[in-house]
Amino acid sequence: MIEAIREELRQSADAKYKKFQESLVPGLTTMMGVRMPKLREMAKKIAKEDITEFWEKADDTCYEELMLKGIVIGYVKMDQEKQAQALEDFVPKINNWAICDCSCVTYKFMRKDTSYWFAFLERFLDSKHEFEIRFALVSMLNHFVTEEYIDRLLERLNHINSHAYYVQMAAAWAVSVCYIKFPEKTTLFLQTDTMDTFTHNKSIQKIRESYQVSKEEKDKLLKWKREESGK
Repeated sequence: MIEAIREELRQSADAKYKKFQESLVPGLTTMMGVRMPKLREMAKKIAKEDITEFWEKADDTCYEELMLKGIVIGYVKMDQEKQAQALEDFVPKINNWAICDCSCVTYKFMRKDTSYWFAFLERFLDSKHEFEIRFALVSMLNHFVTEEYIDRLLERLNHINSHAYYVQMAAAWAVSVCYIKFPEKTTLFLQTDTMDTFTHNKSIQKIRESYQVSKEEKDKLLKWKREESGK
């Protein structure tokens, strides 16, 4: 199975796409250049079979093979305990934003037992590792910006203690998604939050970049920007 997967990856590699993607993902040296739609197609096919061999033999240092592992979790049918075990194994191996974000969006199973999965993700928010925290934030912004979880999510965003760049950017992204769905609550949050200045201002910037926000709202949001010499 694993050799067939590798052969399919080799045949699907695109040198121009590889060069383009490497420009977007700093430090990426193990990419073959397979486009995301193809990887999702392959992951869905892998998920229909016994994934044991693939999981054990996939090369975690290869961008595409690690990406496949991440998105297969979202497609394969397995019980909640095994999903959690797979994530416990996968998440510490995430080493760039692309693998993190493309994987997280597939985890729609988290919406079926929100109490369990929100608690599962919260543990990663307390990690010392940049991409483990980003994994939690990106999963939350994809699956937990809901009436039930908006207050808890904003509260957690207010207490992110990492100044790692990809954590700060994910937190700002999460705040912007919260604003689109819950503008009043998020506006109040931005008036009193204790996020670091970079994340706070980046949150406002990302909200103002949205086509779903009116010019009037965008102008009002500028009131809450902080001086960079602040917090």
